[in-house]
This record gives sequence, structure tokens and C-alpha cells, in this order.
Amino acid sequence: MRAVNRIVWLGLLGLWSSLAGAQTDAFPSRPIRMIVGFPAGGASDVAARTISGRMGELLGQTVVVENKPGAGSNIGSEAVAKSKPDGYTVLFATISTSINGSLYKQLNYDPAKDFAAVSQVSSTPFLLVVNPAAPYQSVADIIAAAKKASGTQKLPDYASAGNGTGSHLFMELFMEIAGIQLTAIPYRGAAPAIADVMGGQVPIAFDNILTTLGQVESGKLRGLAVSTKQRSKVAPAIPTMDESGVPGYDATAWFGLFVPAGTPPAVIAKLSDAAIKAVQTPEVSATLMKSGAEPVGSTPAEFDAFYKAEVAKWAQVIRRAKVQIE
Repeated sequence: MRAVNRIVWLGLLGLWSSLAGAQTDAFPSRPIRMIVGFPAGGASDVAARTISGRMGELLGQTVVVENKPGAGSNIGSEAVAKSKPDGYTVLFATISTSINGSLYKQLNYDPAKDFAAVSQVSSTPFLLVVNPAAPYQSVADIIAAAKKASGTQKLPDYASAGNGTGSHLFMELFMEIAGIQLTAIPYRGAAPAIADVMGGQVPIAFDNILTTLGQVESGKLRGLAVSTKQRSKVAPAIPTMDESGVPGYDATAWFGLFVPAGTPPAVIAKLSDAAIKAVQTPEVSATLMKSGAEPVGSTPAEFDAFYKAEVAKWAQVIRRAKVQIE
């Protein structure tokens, strides 16, 4: 009797495995949602719509971009984290995804555990800029001014897009490595911060190349250095922070794709393959490059390793800077 039960049980297991395999082979059989945690029209939204169209063609199903803005992208991230792990809900993630777990005191999801990596889409440097009338011709000039002012006079100011934003944390990393202090002047977003740097109210900013390069090219700002280890392909004449006397500085804003943890590996592989091929197409690459984002396209393992390193790096910066958002 036990032998019969065992045979029946093994048969059922085989049937379930076959059904699961068939479901994976059929993926995707309906439209896929790509969640963006920021409003329509922003850089992440434009990039998501650029890659989603091509991915849809490759997968044979529509990939619908859905904006769920709010709470520093946490509303959209939470929606994906709590979705069914079947590959039909994808998060179009940004650097905020790797920062928020350390930045926010309480979250209803775990950015380190609730997602499975699919592929990194792009890498975007930040650009350290100053008002053309400011007395800083190089990164070394800012460091020298900060060290001279330390303990004796007012420290140089810099404009940030707000507490805990990339423009704030990239500057914190700069100050940490250079051993200096600057005074943060927080704004409600990058646009007003950069506007005041151009207007001369604040001399320095460290912000996404998307919001700064055009102003540098028009002469309204002076670009001193890019944040990435290598020079940017869209601004090759501008040196890196490392080249400019901040050894080891390497930070990037990025876009990437995640699905809920527990999504079948075969489904993740299909999504990753489509993402990599989409990023490599001339039209998608050109659109990303035009906005200052350099195409990447990586395997799930490569993106997972990159993401874990990002979480660890920014956790350290946030802890040392004592930044926290309720």
C-alpha cells in the first residue's frame, strides 16, 4: 500500500512540475506592468517607456508603464515587493531603491530582501558644478577653500535637491573622502537648487548630469568633475572626481529592473534577456545616451552583485552623515 501511495505521490509531483514548466515556457501570456516610483515625464519615466516598448516587442506582450509616485519612490517599490512573484509586475528601480532602506526609519518592505534582480539598464554620472563667477576652477579649489575655512570662517555652501537625495549623499561621500565640510542648503528638488546656483545665490552643487550638462554647455554653470570611475561618454572632456584629487571616488545614479523575490529563475532569465537585448538596440541606446544615461544591460547575477554593493556603500554614507527620514 505504501509503495502504491509513493507511486501516486511521485506521479503528482511529476504532474505539478510539468504544469509549472509549461507555465514558465508560456511566459509571458498577458501584459506586464512596469512600475515607476516617480511622476510621468521625469528621467526615470522617460527611460522606462523607452525600454518597455522594445522589451514588449521582444517578449511578444505589451509592457505597460504605470507611475506610482510618492515617498521617495517607496510607494511604487512597496507595490512591487508585495505583488505576486510571477514576472508580471516589474519595478523600474533607481538609486533610491538602494538608499531608502537606510534612509527611511520605517518601511513596509525590505529593499534588500524583497526583490530579485533582473538587469541594470543604465548608469548615469553626477556632475560637480559651480557658478561661473565662483572662485573655484577645480575640485582642488573647493577642497582648499573648505580646509582653509574650517574652524576660522564660514564654510562654502552647496545646494542640494533635499535631505537624503542623490545630490546630498554624493556630496557627503565627497566630503568624507576629501576630509572636508561644506554647508548644505537644501531645496525642494533639483530644479530650484540648480536655478539658485546659476543665479549665484549658492556657489556649488553636485547633481545628475541630466539636470546639469545642458547648463554647462550653455556656459551657465562650470563643470568640474563627474562622479563615476570612468569619464562620461556624453561629456568626455570633464575629468572624474578621482582624477581631480578625490581618490577612489566612484558613484553613479542608475536605472535597473527588479521583480518580487521568489519569481521563478526561468521567468527572470526571460525578462533579463529581453532587457539586455532592448538596451543594446540602437534606438534605445541613443535615447538613453541623449539624456546622459549610459546603457549597461547586465545579467541577474551581475546586477544583484552591483545592487548589494550599492546598498552597503550608501548605508555607510548615511550612517556617518547621520541622515534619517521619518
